[in-house]
Amino acid sequence: MTLPSPADTRDRLPVNRLVSPRDRRRIGTRAALASTNAVVLLMLVLFCAGPVLWMFKAAVSPAREVTTHPLALWPTQTRFSNLSDALNLLDIGSGLANSAILAIGCLVAQLVVSTSAGFALSVLRPRFGRVLYAMVLATLLVPSAVCLIPLYLTVQDMPGLGVNLVNTFWAVWLPAGANAFNVLLIKRFFDNIPAELFEAARVDGAGPLTLLLRMVLPLSRPVLAVVSMFTLIASWKDFIWPLIALTDPDKQPVAVVLPVIAKTADQSLVIAGLFLASVPPLLLFVIFQRQVVNGIGGDTGSKG
Repeated sequence: MTLPSPADTRDRLPVNRLVSPRDRRRIGTRAALASTNAVVLLMLVLFCAGPVLWMFKAAVSPAREVTTHPLALWPTQTRFSNLSDALNLLDIGSGLANSAILAIGCLVAQLVVSTSAGFALSVLRPRFGRVLYAMVLATLLVPSAVCLIPLYLTVQDMPGLGVNLVNTFWAVWLPAGANAFNVLLIKRFFDNIPAELFEAARVDGAGPLTLLLRMVLPLSRPVLAVVSMFTLIASWKDFIWPLIALTDPDKQPVAVVLPVIAKTADQSLVIAGLFLASVPPLLLFVIFQRQVVNGIGGDTGSKG
């Protein structure tokens, strides 16, 4: 009796792929797969990086060439001074600074509120926690445009305080903390932490604040990185609410400044401002992409 060779056994095994290992060893199959991968990669580069590259080309081009030769690979006359002119002449620099301030404040507000709410609903579990959780999830069904007028009336006269927050950064920071999606995301992550860890800590005398600071937060770095990335990008590109809440041009972010000046400014300078406004979130994602991917697809690694 002859035993099958390892290669024959491997070929008979079911495979969860489009091409079997036997077909993959053929020269024609490998060439077809390599060409397909190259075409798909080229299409991804064109669709994803193409707009950014075109925006950079248009940002360093003369205004007339942007309209006469929009599909040219490179301008005939390169003007890198458009980038500095956009910062100085169009005052894009102050808009970028305001966007950074608003993004950092929104990040702090969302992390504090979402982490506290997720910890309370997942670990502390109050008596009416399920009802509160259902009410939080119900806000996901309400369009954000419907809440603009009630939100403006609220920040115009804070209930119980009588403080007017309009035209202050607090009018953007405080509403950013009420994000039901981040509460849902953090709560689901906290649910994956084994309850035995909390029970052992409580036996040793740990209180709720100790559980949050010394146990939950160190285990929650992946999901906090995801929430931070979503928050920073969303606050950086937010337009409607900062336009309503911040009427002073000196306090408006770059997402509001650029549409206002686009009607009268040189188009090449406007595109240069668009490119400068797109660089920070792109760099942020490139630097922290590994943490974001691990946070989306991973868990605490200790349950199961």
